[in-house]
Amino acid sequence: MAMLEIRKGDEVLVIAGKDRGKQGRVTEVRPVQRRVVIEGVNMAKRHRKGNPSKREQAGIIDLALPMDVSKVMVLCPHCHKPTRIAHRIEGDVKERVCKHCGEAIVVADKE
Repeated sequence: MAMLEIRKGDEVLVIAGKDRGKQGRVTEVRPVQRRVVIEGVNMAKRHRKGNPSKREQAGIIDLALPMDVSKVMVLCPHCHKPTRIAHRIEGDVKERVCKHCGEAIVVADKE
């Protein structure tokens, strides 16, 4: 399985493609495919058939599609700049660090 620097809950900036310049939070990471799903970015309309047993409404829904991980950069929560990720190891703790300001990048949404 491929190791990605981007994790679920990270705030990211799209740097390439039709949604360039948009920001959003990562809702899903697919490391084998090297893709991430970002809320409100790379949206598409999908027609859905209703299902009475699950009480799903039929209609046209907006769906966030996965995009390649190379098209996004993590936004540092401290300096608010798109950054590459460095790693700092202190004792037994390994943490992700912003290349610009050196502050630790903590995932806001751990479920």
